[in-house]
Amino acid sequence: MRRVTLDDGADLAQWRDAARSLLADDVPPAEVLWQGGAQGDLLGAMAMATSAADAGIAGTPAASRMPDATGTPRVSRGFLALATLVIAHADPQRHARLYRLLWRLVHGERTLLAMATDPDVAWAHDAAKAVSREKHKMKAFVRFREVADASGAVYIAWFEPEHDVLPQVAPFFVRRFAGMRWSILTPTRSAHWDGQALQLGEGAHRGEAPDGDALEELWRVYYANIFNPARLKVDAMVKEMPRRYWKNMPETALIPALVRDAGARMQQMVDAAPTVPRKAFPAPDLPSRPLPAGGLQGVHQAVSACRACALWRPATQAVPGEGPADARVMVIGEQPGDQEDLAGRPFVGPAGKLFDRALREAGIGRDTLYITNTVKHFKYAPRGKHRLHVRADAGEQAACRPWLEAELAQLRPRFVLCLGAMAGQALLGPGFAVLKQRGRWHSTGDGRAVLATVHPSYLLRLPAAAQAQAWDAFLADLRMLRSALDG
Repeated sequence: MRRVTLDDGADLAQWRDAARSLLADDVPPAEVLWQGGAQGDLLGAMAMATSAADAGIAGTPAASRMPDATGTPRVSRGFLALATLVIAHADPQRHARLYRLLWRLVHGERTLLAMATDPDVAWAHDAAKAVSREKHKMKAFVRFREVADASGAVYIAWFEPEHDVLPQVAPFFVRRFAGMRWSILTPTRSAHWDGQALQLGEGAHRGEAPDGDALEELWRVYYANIFNPARLKVDAMVKEMPRRYWKNMPETALIPALVRDAGARMQQMVDAAPTVPRKAFPAPDLPSRPLPAGGLQGVHQAVSACRACALWRPATQAVPGEGPADARVMVIGEQPGDQEDLAGRPFVGPAGKLFDRALREAGIGRDTLYITNTVKHFKYAPRGKHRLHVRADAGEQAACRPWLEAELAQLRPRFVLCLGAMAGQALLGPGFAVLKQRGRWHSTGDGRAVLATVHPSYLLRLPAAAQAQAWDAFLADLRMLRSALDG
């Protein structure tokens, strides 16, 4: 009997070296006793995950017993991809099962992985799916809490994964939160990012992570306000957010009451009076694009009288920009919503309230900003008692473009914050992709600095599992603006 001990049971590179040695000695699976720990080096595991050539067991479309020029048996890349996931599974027999699969592949069963009914293959695919799900859940349900040390803020999260997925998921958090220092603690491992390097360490205890922070109550208020009782499906919610994750998530304490009261809240929504816009007065016979005069006030008057497209007809009123004429920052959104149409002011509806909250957290005063929209009238489709937002088309955006240019010319802002794809494309061109190019400064031809991020309404539309990370990213973008103002 050959005994194989792995220092890190989730390190595929270690398992690979041991398997290669066993194959070289022609040791069958039944004569191997595998033992593996839970700690190790992230780079070893990630090298196997990203490069079949570096794995030592070379990839080829069809497996065979024939070795390559180095004498190493060759297996398919499909096996390597499968093993990368399976190695993180919690089953203590995973090393033996993987070796049995490998043994069979290199001993003539070339099409083994295509046999879904084979017990070894079926188990491996089930294990890989379970690990993939756990990786997804970790990305969705990790909740960072802020603490402070001598160097400033540090964000710490506690998570209890069912499988040993932290080495494979940690690089995601590095990419997502590269600008902050953080640690993720689990019972078997810990991951630490200092802004420059990622390190894996030993497991931790729950008491080493904070229970909450100053922002947690704000997050609960936010979660309660975006909870939509009309779309509640408890079974689907629990399937997407299993109960075993709830104890480490601050918002889950609200769920029982939100579910209990969903029926009454939905009935209140049904019984509420519809939003009825005031009838627009007939327009005077004005040119379609009057030239603005008299500073920003003149621009606002011209916007109110604009008839360059048909959006003015069903709308209550135009919604011009607002803010100080000497503002250093101009914020450009997309188009007014229902509440903006009724109030005649930008960003006063749900997205505006969320934006106000984000500005406060980022340390930016709304009263220092000039806030406007790319399109100045509310475009909607009536649905019963409600008016549903409809995106303005290219012609309608073009009709409003002179007013945006007039606002820019009058204000001459040093910085422009674009919220959403429509605003970003208005300043940076039709090829601008906000999700790919957000969070960094761009320069226009006249030297103006432009920062683009998502529109707050985007955050409101996200599923609950994705909202925390999206909120943190949105705040990070706003803090870039704050840093520019400070600098």
